[in-house]
Amino acid sequence: MKTFEEKWTAWLDGQLSGRELIEFESSLPDLAAAETEKRDAHKLSAFLKKELAFQTLTNEEFFSHQIRDRITRESETRSRGGLRSTWWTVPRLVWSGATALALFVICAVAIIRDHQPGQQSEYLTQILNSRVDPGVNPHATISIFESKNDNKVTVLWTEGLQTLPADYAAK
Repeated sequence: MKTFEEKWTAWLDGQLSGRELIEFESSLPDLAAAETEKRDAHKLSAFLKKELAFQTLTNEEFFSHQIRDRITRESETRSRGGLRSTWWTVPRLVWSGATALALFVICAVAIIRDHQPGQQSEYLTQILNSRVDPGVNPHATISIFESKNDNKVTVLWTEGLQTLPADYAAK
């Protein structure tokens, strides 16, 4: 079953015939107004076909047409404010590199100035004593480190021990 719009379009195009045509025309409330609309639609169709007929282009003409369109777009873009450029242009890359290099040199000079070559490092430690107890483990070593800075940190380092000897108990 066709909808009214499908029947209307078929009637405008002259595709209805016989019984369908009689039924459709009898279902219209005002046949005279519909006939006028049909004539207007045919006039409009003929006018559009005449005025909007497109011109077939050969390959050479089509290619030239594309080039002319691109030139027109680019000239409009230039007149509106120039071509769109990226942020990372060559001059900006050069300036960014020079700035990064200058910051590196400033930081390196500040760190080198802070460290005096004749001073001992604050991380330097001194081994106070080291003793191996062959009864516990022949491969064991015990080392005590004390830092030279003001914090006076002492570290007891044991390697190879399974248990800590009794004389090293915390006091």
